[in-house]
Amino acid sequence: MEQVVIFTNVGCSACHQAIAYFERNEIPFVERNIADDPVARDELLSRGFRATPVIQVGNETMVGFSEPKIRKMLGLVK
Repeated sequence: MEQVVIFTNVGCSACHQAIAYFERNEIPFVERNIADDPVARDELLSRGFRATPVIQVGNETMVGFSEPKIRKMLGLVK
């Protein structure tokens, strides 16, 4: 399975939904909280993103959280 990285922020309900989904489905992920990690914040901004969550699975990126889309990105559905 491709590495899953999620950029999060404090008070982001969609971030909490995504993390809960990954934990519930035992999908390993790396969380990078932009409030606690200035390098993560700068990386996100340099890539043109201004909102969280930003979820990266391999070479694919999603802004926000959509369970059907993340399932497709993870290869769980065709």
